[in-house]
Amino acid sequence: MSDLISIRDLEIFCRVGVPDEERGQSQRLLITVEMQKDVSGAVQSDDLTKTIDYFAVSQRLLQFGEGREWKLIETLASEIADCVRVEFGATGATVEVKKFVIPEASWVSVCVTR
Repeated sequence: MSDLISIRDLEIFCRVGVPDEERGQSQRLLITVEMQKDVSGAVQSDDLTKTIDYFAVSQRLLQFGEGREWKLIETLASEIADCVRVEFGATGATVEVKKFVIPEASWVSVCVTR
């Protein structure tokens, strides 16, 4: 069995973009993370340690870009998915990264599943 824990449109700031000047300063991104995990043990025991602490995940993601930069949001999304699997015990993760760089579009986004 696999259940789903979601964080939707978490606002983070990262240095991301192909041109050097775009990576020159942090820009606003919205991150959606869906984490798969069997939470039946948490349901039975009402114990946070048997599930994924979504507050801890959100705090980790708010700091994810500190001192780092990426050219592609694809790479950023993949690294976030790996992070929630390794650090928080998700059995699977889907991450969408929204970026606001095309004035004529609401956003551009990439979604990866690991």
